[in-house]
Amino acid sequence: MIMSPRRQRPTSEPALKAFGSQMKRHRNRASITQDAIAGRTHVSASFVSQVENGKKACKRDFAMIADQMTGANGALLELWEDLYKDGSPVPGWFADWSAIEGEAESLVWWEPMIIPGLLQTESYAREFLTSETAVKSRLERQEILTRDDPPPIPLTVLLTRAALTYPVGTRATMQEQLQHLVALAERPNISLQVVTYFGRPVAIGGAFGLATLPDRSQVAYLETTVRGITTDARDDLSSLSEALRKLQSKALPENQSLDVIQKEIEAL
Repeated sequence: MIMSPRRQRPTSEPALKAFGSQMKRHRNRASITQDAIAGRTHVSASFVSQVENGKKACKRDFAMIADQMTGANGALLELWEDLYKDGSPVPGWFADWSAIEGEAESLVWWEPMIIPGLLQTESYAREFLTSETAVKSRLERQEILTRDDPPPIPLTVLLTRAALTYPVGTRATMQEQLQHLVALAERPNISLQVVTYFGRPVAIGGAFGLATLPDRSQVAYLETTVRGITTDARDDLSSLSEALRKLQSKALPENQSLDVIQKEIEAL
């Protein structure tokens, strides 16, 4: 019997970049140089740079030392173990973005088709997720919007009317979800705006989020059919910022947007 060749572990994005971007963020925050990590881990500074850029994989010992040196308090080691379960990376883009959401100073999210995960009710989320673990994880992510300490993260959501009307689950599921949006919009840290398409379409490639971190740097998350992608590439951020600017120019004010949501509730 001829055995199929074993698939090689990916050597670039998204899994390696997920670990590398978090390592770089913790290292910069701790004011630790790449040379210092290289000296402690007995590798070259070039290797450390390649790990942070998502171009090379590292061993667990390297991740453990980097975690200790940067004061990551186990976050880097935990991420490494999540990414390399069973010897190959799991979709690390989400683990990366979830951590970024929690650290962000503000978030902006564009959604053309469905209600964003941070705003989903449990019953609405269950229509997309296949396990209790996934549902629990999604609901836990939402705590960044309602927590007391640290303060809740400011979130701006831009969505289309199609996202409000796309049928997910039962009529009761949709009604509960839209009522949940209205309730969330009453929170001072959450802004909901409905984008009205006219003229040339904008940002029709899919949903994306943009996080601004305390050091004023930005990281974006893009949803694709295959997987999500986390990026902090300058060109990507520039393009997404321009798309958001155009979307916001087509968005209704918050009070009018809530009127639209209320009308959709009444129409159910």
